[in-house]
Amino acid sequence: MRLSPVSKIKKISSEAFLKNYMKPRKPLILENFVHAESPAFKKWNYTYFKEIAGSHKVNIYGSELESLDRVASKPITQTTFSEYLDLITSTPTEHRLFLFNLLNIKPELKNDIHYNDVTKGKIIKWLPFMFFGGEGSITRNHIDIDMSHVFITQFQGIKKIWLFPWEQSDLMYKLPYNFHSLANIKEPDYKEFPALKYLNGYEAILKPGETLYIPSGWWHYIQYETEGYSVSIRALPSSLLEKWRGFRNVVLIRNFDNMMRNLFKEKWFEFKVRKAKRKANRAIKKQKSFSI
Repeated sequence: MRLSPVSKIKKISSEAFLKNYMKPRKPLILENFVHAESPAFKKWNYTYFKEIAGSHKVNIYGSELESLDRVASKPITQTTFSEYLDLITSTPTEHRLFLFNLLNIKPELKNDIHYNDVTKGKIIKWLPFMFFGGEGSITRNHIDIDMSHVFITQFQGIKKIWLFPWEQSDLMYKLPYNFHSLANIKEPDYKEFPALKYLNGYEAILKPGETLYIPSGWWHYIQYETEGYSVSIRALPSSLLEKWRGFRNVVLIRNFDNMMRNLFKEKWFEFKVRKAKRKANRAIKKQKSFSI
């Protein structure tokens, strides 16, 4: 597995971004996607969040290695937002908040973020999500089910994100009818998952004030180097193929997988594992043929 650093740029025109990054689906770190003068950078902190929403109940997510047979992992417990913030600031923990909608709970917070929209209006500003995590927590390697482009801005702490293009899905041991990979790429077992050796991806170290553009269909594995939080917004898929894939994933594939899992239980998961490994082995042969 080889990782190259994601390019970082302070200022870029909309024309250049759309032509050189969004259209060809190439990741990029933007240093000014959210204006530095946005009130969020001055007002937001854990004390402020506890004051405005500390009593709100939140779902806590943990390790996802035990839920490989599911499209999405289930929360492991529930607590108050204030108690969760106390936890991540006091000790390393794998506990995370996933797709937390604080900006919908407190809609006025949306006004605290001022975007430099290099997409010419493609981003969906009214649908932001927040992600909180403790030091050492991870989000499993996955592609977003709706195939949207994602812009994730770090506000507190540091994240490490590994990115791989859609075309390497078979090498990732993508589980059929799911949107995550079977293999643990952080601690790769090349003996069991040899296709991982042929991966070519990117690594982004995301710091406060920086925004990572994740193109439609790209795999991403997220590691919290410190406790922290980020805000993500989306832009709808650009091509008809990407739009069809997103619709198919959300409406057809997810429901089909749930039905088959309920009917066949562990046998359905075992079938998907075998199929993922067969496709990975075929992908290895293609890689070897290219190198001859």
